Amino acid sequence: MPKMKTHSASKKRFSKTSTGKIKRARAFRRHHSWAKSANKVRDLRQGTFIHESHMKNFAILMPY
Repeated sequence: MPKMKTHSASKKRFSKTSTGKIKRARAFRRHHSWAKSANKVRDLRQGTFIHESHMKNFAILMPY
């Protein structure tokens, strides 16, 4: 059986932690930061993890 391929767009946007969780960046950060409060923009800098309900889909995209 051939090797499974990693989804190229996913490997650029997400990373796996040593515990198996998948880390992602937050949305709503790209444009109009002047219209958002400073607290909101600061909070958006922090990364977060994908939800448990999406783990099955990411196992297919990022097998390694």
